[in-house]
Amino acid sequence: MTTRDKRTWILYAGLLVLFWGVWGAFSSQPTERYGYPDEMIYVIWAFTMLVPAAVALRRERFDRRPIAAVYGLAAGLTGAGGQLLLFQALSDGPAYLIFPVVSLSPVITVLMAVALLRERIGKLAVIGVIAALIAIVLISIPAGAGGSVSTGSWLLLAVLICVAWGAQAFFMRKAALAGVNDATTFGWMTISGLLLVPVAVLMMGGLPDAPWQAPALTAGTQILNAVGALFLVMALSRGKASVVAPITNALAPVLTIVLSLVVYQTLPTIWATVGIVLALGGSTLMVYADEKREEIPQVLEPSTPAVGS
Repeated sequence: MTTRDKRTWILYAGLLVLFWGVWGAFSSQPTERYGYPDEMIYVIWAFTMLVPAAVALRRERFDRRPIAAVYGLAAGLTGAGGQLLLFQALSDGPAYLIFPVVSLSPVITVLMAVALLRERIGKLAVIGVIAALIAIVLISIPAGAGGSVSTGSWLLLAVLICVAWGAQAFFMRKAALAGVNDATTFGWMTISGLLLVPVAVLMMGGLPDAPWQAPALTAGTQILNAVGALFLVMALSRGKASVVAPITNALAPVLTIVLSLVVYQTLPTIWATVGIVLALGGSTLMVYADEKREEIPQVLEPSTPAVGS
């Protein structure tokens, strides 16, 4: 892969932020307007994954190697399984404590990438990663959060979700390093999501009664989520997991907050405002550091013959 190809991770990460940012701004509408269950939203999301999967598989051959299935299923089950655990956690505990814990998933990705993939990041990138991680937590603190809450099963579930979603990005990157193409990884992720649909239906106790607008609006918003997931796979196959995961997890909520401000006239909290600044600053540092790292070989190459002359 050439330097130019590697840099395309920035493009796909940007598209991911766009799709997930817009999805985040409107994803709650089916529940707020029609009381649509979260588990049913999961079911529809799982089927919307078929659309980008079909498009991707028209361009690339499906990799039938066992290693492709292992990493693809691992990425899919950790992502979809974490989503189902989130529904259970939210039914047992407060969202204002659960989401900040879950939002630390990029920490898991960074640690796994550095320890197991031997990814190296420069000092500027490290500062950017730390800023982005702090931003993610701050942005995840809802307005009006407070009060004393006893710990319980929801805390364990939140930690498990954090680990699962952090590992998901790692498995996506691992699949790419094993030579698995993006379409195959996403195809296995789609299969994983569909496999857990019966679990979601059981959690609901059956299919709910709802007006046709509820599933239609859900499908319209969740297709953004599904396409964004494909862009995540594409970004992680070209860029470092230790950089891509913090950037995308930090910037997507920023766009969501901006759109919410425009559409719903909702002002961000002071924590979210600080988080936005840190997210933008940290992401800029990481992209700049990655660009400088890629430029170093090009600067050194012309001088190499002169050394031996």
